[in-house]
Amino acid sequence: MSGVYQIVDGEDTRALSEYLSQNGQLLLPMLELIEQGTMAVDDFINVLGRAALEAVLELSAQQIVGPPHRGKAGGDVRRHGRQQGTVCLSTQKIRVQKPRLRKKQGGPEAEVAIPAYEAMQDDTHLRAKLATILMSGVSTRNYARVVPEMAESCGISKSSVSREFVEASAEQLQALAERCFDGIDLLAVYIDGVRFGAHHVLAAIGVDSDGRKHVLGLREGASENAVVVTDLLTDLVSRGVSPSRRRLFVIDGSKALRAGIDAVFGADNPVQRCRNHKIENVMGYLPKELKDQVKSVMKAAYRLDPREGMAKLQQQARWLQSEYPSAAVSLLEGLEETFTINRLGLPPKLRRCLGTTNIVESPSAGVRLRTRRVTRWKDGAMVLRWAATALLTTEKHFRRIIGYQELWALKAALNEPQTQEEVAVA
Repeated sequence: MSGVYQIVDGEDTRALSEYLSQNGQLLLPMLELIEQGTMAVDDFINVLGRAALEAVLELSAQQIVGPPHRGKAGGDVRRHGRQQGTVCLSTQKIRVQKPRLRKKQGGPEAEVAIPAYEAMQDDTHLRAKLATILMSGVSTRNYARVVPEMAESCGISKSSVSREFVEASAEQLQALAERCFDGIDLLAVYIDGVRFGAHHVLAAIGVDSDGRKHVLGLREGASENAVVVTDLLTDLVSRGVSPSRRRLFVIDGSKALRAGIDAVFGADNPVQRCRNHKIENVMGYLPKELKDQVKSVMKAAYRLDPREGMAKLQQQARWLQSEYPSAAVSLLEGLEETFTINRLGLPPKLRRCLGTTNIVESPSAGVRLRTRRVTRWKDGAMVLRWAATALLTTEKHFRRIIGYQELWALKAALNEPQTQEEVAVA
């Protein structure tokens, strides 16, 4: 078939609107209904949109068999009436009527696909949009309430949305698991745990030499589980996080984490214990009236030269020893590792970001926000899918770390030959 066509840019609808206004006799009845207030604009868009989709399917069929005509059918491919189908929009599926084409000889292989209909079966955009909506806190039960109503919508029930999200989140988890970090100079790696009901997920986030953050990987399990830790770190190595490069590891204080870092990346990598975790642990052993005082002492000590700061905290531990021995023990446990960034000689602004696992905890807060509607975690596979989707969604809003302009100082310290004073004592 031949004809004259005008290609309309999907971002500029002016040409299409001009054409419809000049050739809009069929729209006049709807225009009267809108002006009289008996048809809502949304209903008009729904009816016109569905009609436009079916018109596209008809035009696509005509490219194969030509326009409908009366009389005996000819050719190898013939029309065989119409049948119901579904096409994917960005937020749902809708039912349409499409031409049915079959080959003349018949048989099980006689059905002929309509190219436009095949293209409309791609639900990639639907899954992405669905995941975005669910990550915004909408439950599967309420999904149908927040998407535009279309004529004969389908695929928006709770079970349908759940099935679609399972596939979408599985794709996100696979994409995260296949990320490669060859060529990215990661200077710092933060590792911390996130809880989902009774389940634990260990997450790793890296910071490159430009201060940009990257979600590195996930594993189901707690940071105290040595097998989980080693598995996560070994996987990072296989995806390009080379152990030949010294890095700063910022962790929550788990002995299994420290042992895993030593085993996979080597004992010469500096490890910084999260100061916020340390303060919280100590506060847990103190009465309310002492918490503010001891917290102020700890924060002030962390700003000092490492020797002087450690001496101040050792003095504080001696003062607590008689009445609050558990608090004293907690304060001294891993004390050297809470001053690693001080020993590296980093600027104060950069130490503010590298002294805690907040870089993991802030995305974790975003993850909890996006998964707050989930009331029942069925199994670890479900937890990993949701965690991966939520973390990758949160990653889109990452900013560079505070003090990224001074990361050259960390890079220089990591490139220096190892000395006994630079590496925290295990």
